[in-house]
Amino acid sequence: MRWFGPNDPVSLMDIRQAGCAGVVTALHQIPVGELWTVEEINRRIQLVEADNHRYSHLHWAVVESLPVHEDIKKARPGHERYVENYKQSIRNLASCGITTVCYNFMPVLDWSRTNLSYEMPDGSRALRFVWEDFVLFDLFILKRPNAEADYEPELIEAARQKFARSSAEQIAQLTNTILLGLPGSEEAFSLATFQGLLNEYATIGDEQLRNNLYAFIQQVAPVAEEVGVNLCIHPDDPPYPLLGLPRVVSTEADLAQLMAASNVTANGITFCTGSLGIRADNDLPGIIERFGERIHFIHLRTTKREEENVVGGRHNFHEADHLEGDVDMYAVIKTIVLEQKRREMVGVGVTSIPMRPDHGHQMLDDLHKKTYPGYSAIGRLRGLAELRGLELGILRSLD
Repeated sequence: MRWFGPNDPVSLMDIRQAGCAGVVTALHQIPVGELWTVEEINRRIQLVEADNHRYSHLHWAVVESLPVHEDIKKARPGHERYVENYKQSIRNLASCGITTVCYNFMPVLDWSRTNLSYEMPDGSRALRFVWEDFVLFDLFILKRPNAEADYEPELIEAARQKFARSSAEQIAQLTNTILLGLPGSEEAFSLATFQGLLNEYATIGDEQLRNNLYAFIQQVAPVAEEVGVNLCIHPDDPPYPLLGLPRVVSTEADLAQLMAASNVTANGITFCTGSLGIRADNDLPGIIERFGERIHFIHLRTTKREEENVVGGRHNFHEADHLEGDVDMYAVIKTIVLEQKRREMVGVGVTSIPMRPDHGHQMLDDLHKKTYPGYSAIGRLRGLAELRGLELGILRSLD
């Protein structure tokens, strides 16, 4: 289960009592691009393992994330320093026994939603993305230059009318939601800072961002392979271009190109069913079958495309219950189980792929607490219980 460190309202004891042994965490306190030292890594390990002498054991299983500096994504002069820091951080993690490292290559924003507390029919609260609201923000709050060219006229008009009806409080809430930086962060960008970051990508299109990603992985994957670390890229969330920014890890074809760019096992995938599942053209079980040996980490969640709001092939969507939505979780988990059995038979690769439940609903007592969006304890616990039950049923059926 993911843990954001000492300030996370979900405690390590909560994670232990959920039945987890592996903790997914990162050194969020270290500025992006700076070196992760052995001392800081060991300090986090000691924190995770502090109560292991009294209770069931926890260990730091996966790094999520070792963030990639924006200068690397843009290939700016001097970015080589950040690449060298990244390589050394990988070596340091390996020396401390941590061998799975998740990262992403999304420019500026890590993930985007327009509502962090969308009320579900049962009264729980979920994350939601509404294209009309995102366009409203882009055109009438951020006022990004030339943004109108990215949207259909009817969508622009709908956003204009909705903006006119919106209160100052609604506008402020939408703005803060979209500008909320990274998961686990409580500090949003300012509009001026955000537009400045977008401006830096003005000359970087899809091809250039892909080339920058491939150049990066070609430098760091051999280091990871040498020291026994598996790198695994997280798909774009949502898997479409946003705010004029390219997104290059959204489809199976994107994953294929990235895997081919550095054909070593250490260059791998974080298989996120929620992000990839937003697109109806992503065949999730098929991706597992075709890229199984390169899947090093799994996020199991499901999103629900809201069919009545299709615009230009893009959907509004929300986070659904883990066994509902548009992801065929039975087919996904069965294919993962078969991949793990294949690894056992051939004796290659980590036979038990680390997995965490992702983006649970805020529910029950957590409705009265302040929690990181998508990362309350009880909703993830419900999802984990459902996923475990499904996995056990599949395993027993295959015996």
